[in-house]
Amino acid sequence: MRPAWTLTVGFLGCVAALAGYVLVSGANTYRATGDTYPGLLTAVAEPVGFFMATLAGAVTVGGLAYVALTARPSDAGVIDALAYPAHLLVERAALVWALMAAAMVVVQASHSAGVPVGDVLTSAALPQTIVASEMARAWVVVTLMAAIAAVTVRLSVRWITHVVLLIPVLVGVVALPVTGNAGQGPDHDYATSTAIVFAAAFAATVGLKVVAAVTGSSGMPARRALTAQVVTGAIALTYGAALFAILTAGTSPVGTAYGRAGIAALALWTVVWFGDVRAFRRRTAEPARWIPGALAVIAVTALYASMAVQPAPRFLTHQFTTWDVFLGYALPKPPSVSAILWSWRFDTFLGTASIVLAGLYLVGCVRLRRRGDHWPAGRLAAWLAGCAVLLFTTSSGVKAYGSAMFSVHMAEHMTLNMFVPVLLVLGGPVTLALRVLPAAGGGRPPGPREWLLWLIHSRFTAFLSNPITAFVLFVASLYAVYFTPIFDTLVRYHWGHEFMSVHFLLVGYLFFWAIIGIDPGPRRLPFLGRLGMLFAVMPFHAFFGIATMSMASTMGGQFYRLVDLPWLASISSDQHLGGAIAWGSSELPVILVVVALVAQWARQDRRAAARSDRHADADYADDDFDAYNAMLHELARKRQ
Repeated sequence: MRPAWTLTVGFLGCVAALAGYVLVSGANTYRATGDTYPGLLTAVAEPVGFFMATLAGAVTVGGLAYVALTARPSDAGVIDALAYPAHLLVERAALVWALMAAAMVVVQASHSAGVPVGDVLTSAALPQTIVASEMARAWVVVTLMAAIAAVTVRLSVRWITHVVLLIPVLVGVVALPVTGNAGQGPDHDYATSTAIVFAAAFAATVGLKVVAAVTGSSGMPARRALTAQVVTGAIALTYGAALFAILTAGTSPVGTAYGRAGIAALALWTVVWFGDVRAFRRRTAEPARWIPGALAVIAVTALYASMAVQPAPRFLTHQFTTWDVFLGYALPKPPSVSAILWSWRFDTFLGTASIVLAGLYLVGCVRLRRRGDHWPAGRLAAWLAGCAVLLFTTSSGVKAYGSAMFSVHMAEHMTLNMFVPVLLVLGGPVTLALRVLPAAGGGRPPGPREWLLWLIHSRFTAFLSNPITAFVLFVASLYAVYFTPIFDTLVRYHWGHEFMSVHFLLVGYLFFWAIIGIDPGPRRLPFLGRLGMLFAVMPFHAFFGIATMSMASTMGGQFYRLVDLPWLASISSDQHLGGAIAWGSSELPVILVVVALVAQWARQDRRAAARSDRHADADYADDDFDAYNAMLHELARKRQ
């Protein structure tokens, strides 16, 4: 039997199992949680639709990653014939994902409202019903991201397109987990950060296995796909276990259907992962072994879907407080130096990323030293300092209080937007990677070094790093987030805080890369232009700070009033303090950037002067040599 048919049979078996479970349990599941039974159609469609959409999204992620890892693009950047079947699979999976997600918007609204799906569809209040459901709104985001992927991959077969598409596709994959169980209740800050990493790694592993099985992957593509699965599978297993522990804390997992499904999913995933590790060590990746692994991860996806559509056991026994709902933790004391230093809530997303980035950079430096090459200590110090500040800002009391107070949030924002990026840019990570990573060599498929070069020299990167684009993003995003209703939405959820952190970090990195970037990339402005670009930003930040200090209304006021910190005297005064922080805190990063820019300018002048001197010396030596030859020629002529 062909692999596609085998996987289809397994898929249909999972659909039947989910539908059968709902038919057997009937309305009992809804009564146990106190929810209104929305009718048989919605009860069956919710887990089945969630499973189908999640699997289609995973295949989309896996297909894009497979093309990125295994394709041998032409000189024009077009993928080769061996990667094209995966591209076709992405086309179909993305379309199915978009259609299923659109259907799930209505199904989820029906479930949340406790009304049959037919009544929701025929009701004039359909838009209001969708808006009232957080999960339904998340399905709208998934629909949009899936539609972008479906249309774009249909129109382009370039390698860089598949890489860039991973950004919206991963946003679509993460949107549901962070608004489901992980985004609710006590410790939902831990759960949300963990769910972000878990969802991305889970989708990549499932998708890579399915794509490898359907395309009959072998040889180099199979080995690379297997290597990626070992890495992403380990991440998914670790973060999945942590997320399961958070959502079942204080309960007996074996005593609930949610817990039993989670244990079964973790056990099956562990078996599959150890099989991948064994095959990786033996350097075997035969096409025949892909099918059992793909069937297993499809079954795990079905178990995951059954868990995602029901409340976590912890929520059924925990007595919720206001802080549980809006923060996930308690803040009984006002901020102080000791509270900021010791009130750590480790961010398993950005905190872990900072540690990993520091570790990878150190590995690169060690490899260069063992090879006998030199790497400037200043760049190492700048990178490690940037990672340390990123870790402290996202995992210490700065983040804990920043999620509840506008003033501390603004200090966090300015650090991530204007201080951390400066240090990371001065570290020159791309230059280090290009010196450490080996070239693929003649006849071998492109590897990480080639991928990195294609990415930094792509039109996408050229557009984002263009001084005008970087300037507009750096300035406009500040006003767009805080002076529109966007902030009122983002401040309410932990995923919103994570989104803001990532956004401002990346925007800051692009801006300062255009000014003091060491790494190779698109053409930059001359030094006077870069200095002018830096000083052009300052009035915008000053105006933002002054406007924030003088506003009568409060940004995110509804959220801050609901949090109701007992020791915070005035929300308005806290916002004015935040404006003052935004106004005054930009001076230190600007001084640091000016010093770095002047140093780079002086270094370039010294190099230009040295190069000019070498040319002058060479010209002078050539003139002397010519004169000496002319003298010898004249003496020889006179002797004749």
